[in-house]
Amino acid sequence: MNIAILSDIHDHITNLTSALSKLGKADALICCGDLCSPFIVVELGQQFLKPIHIVFGNNDGDLFRITQQATRFSQITLHGEFADLTLGEKRIGVTHFPNIAGAIALSNRYDLVCYGHNHILDIANEGSTALVNPGEVFGGLTGKATFVIYNTDTGIATPHQIL
Repeated sequence: MNIAILSDIHDHITNLTSALSKLGKADALICCGDLCSPFIVVELGQQFLKPIHIVFGNNDGDLFRITQQATRFSQITLHGEFADLTLGEKRIGVTHFPNIAGAIALSNRYDLVCYGHNHILDIANEGSTALVNPGEVFGGLTGKATFVIYNTDTGIATPHQIL
């Protein structure tokens, strides 16, 4: 199973559209927060028809309308600030914040822990746990718009540049 991991979209619809067009055969999508505006959820729901799991970040201000828009799409699940998932027989934890992700990874309860917030692409291991920050879809802070594809069969996380 291939899982697309995105974070820190910050309303950059052009980069998001480009990223979604490059997901290829991804079987599910995880968003680690900071969509920002409700229209981003609509874009995700219209362009990616497989399961989408979203956690909130510190810049997701209008949670009511984000939630309202998400209910239009049966494939979207909003998890609040933390998601505890099982996809492709892998246990996955998702948060927006690096410090929380690091602590969760150290618990060795998860095969994969995903996070965002600092916009820095990083793929590491804490014991048997893959710790993945897909970087930023926004691309404005680091100058690189990125996402990651995680393969549950191999346990390999592969970074991809959007533009």
